[in-house]
Amino acid sequence: MDDAPQVVVVVVHTVDEDVQRTLRHLQRTNAARLVLIAANIDEQRLVSVAECGVAGVVLRCEVTPMHLVAVVRTVATGGGHLPADLLGRLLAEVGSLQARVLGPRGIPFTGLSAREVDVLRLVAEGYDTVEIATKLAYSPRTIKNVLTDVMTRLQLRNRTQAVAYAMRLGVF
Repeated sequence: MDDAPQVVVVVVHTVDEDVQRTLRHLQRTNAARLVLIAANIDEQRLVSVAECGVAGVVLRCEVTPMHLVAVVRTVATGGGHLPADLLGRLLAEVGSLQARVLGPRGIPFTGLSAREVDVLRLVAEGYDTVEIATKLAYSPRTIKNVLTDVMTRLQLRNRTQAVAYAMRLGVF
């Protein structure tokens, strides 16, 4: 029997850089899912803790034993939890991020542009660089650059990982 925890609960007053560092460390060093209990959290920190792998957030003022057990069970089974007001603020922040940063650069929220998705779809179908270039009317060098850019930006080692990443996102 594995004694590793399935869920780690982190209790803090305010989310700051130290808390984010701790959350990143927990994310990197174990497979447990994270629940954060915080007295207060702003929109930008909420996005940051999501990037750190937090699957559940509970405001300290809302913690009861029954509620905490329910959140831990939800997170342990692969779900997530956010109080309604935080969910609304997170969605507003994500929408703002898409409009201000990703949209103007032609990058959808998935992190992959339409051209990158097209290239990865053809890689997944088994086409080589020259065949992809011919099908999409680009040079082979452009196709190599697209793949290199995706792998570098997403910290992937090879084309197979890039295709798997795109498939997990459900982009094709």
